[in-house]
Amino acid sequence: MEIQLINIGFGNIISASRVVAIVSPSSAPIKRIIRNAEEQGQLIDATYGRRMRAVIITDSNHVILSSIQPETIAHRFIVNKDGTIN
Repeated sequence: MEIQLINIGFGNIISASRVVAIVSPSSAPIKRIIRNAEEQGQLIDATYGRRMRAVIITDSNHVILSSIQPETIAHRFIVNKDGTIN
C-alpha cells in the first residue's frame, strides 16, 4: 500500500488516507466544529495568517484549516503521479 500525500498549501502536507471531509468554513455547523476542535486541542491552523478557505476533517477528529480552496485540494486527490486524472 502506497501512502499518498496531499499538499494543502505553503509546504504543508497531509496523508490522503486520513481525510474524511474537505468543506467550506462558511456554515455555522462547521464553525462549531472548528471551535470544538480548538477547545480539545485538535485544531491545526495551516493558513499562515491568510484567509481560511477550506476545513479538512480527519479520521482522528483533527481539524485542519487551509487557505487553499476546497475544490483545489480535492483536485489534488484525483491527479495521478503521471499527471493523468482518474
